[in-house]
Amino acid sequence: MISAETPLVLGSASPRRRDILESLRIPFRVVPADVAEHVRAGEPPTEYLERVVRDKLTAVAARVPSTGIAGVLVADTIVVLDEQILGKPADVNEAVHLLTRLVGRTHTVYTRYAISSGEQPAHILCARTVQSQVTLRAASAAEVRRYAESGEGLDKAGAYAAQGLGAFLVQRIEGSYANVVGLPACELVEDLLRVGLLRDFP
Repeated sequence: MISAETPLVLGSASPRRRDILESLRIPFRVVPADVAEHVRAGEPPTEYLERVVRDKLTAVAARVPSTGIAGVLVADTIVVLDEQILGKPADVNEAVHLLTRLVGRTHTVYTRYAISSGEQPAHILCARTVQSQVTLRAASAAEVRRYAESGEGLDKAGAYAAQGLGAFLVQRIEGSYANVVGLPACELVEDLLRVGLLRDFP
């Protein structure tokens, strides 16, 4: 059971995922997953997510203590347009390229997470993939360039942050907003309750 004495381990260095867990008042500690997130040739988005999340759980499970934790949570978020995964831009010019493809169109944001218990941190108790449809407005080339140069999207899939300055681009979201940020809060709480890591939430 998750508590202050036995927190959840978040296997992610993402500030957005930390913010979501903090907003839910779920006690946690961070043990980042050191896993390469490279897409293999011809790998479909859902298969990529399943592989990377499984690898993250294995990596984090090897680094957590044998006692004193309730479980482990790992996740990965991707942006998909025309069945192609759009990763994090390497620089401002790549951010401009990615954003130019996205503006004026609807894309899909997928987040997959996996949960394990403290007793068997490498064994998946529950995993789920959640998707949201995001439509970006038809921003001008100058707007795209200025936003890319702000640097906000350089560490984010798709090169934008829906929860930050990048909100000016987001015209519509169908599905979970928290999923777009990096962790679908509603579904996560449902699953933590279902597997017995949370009780009487909130």
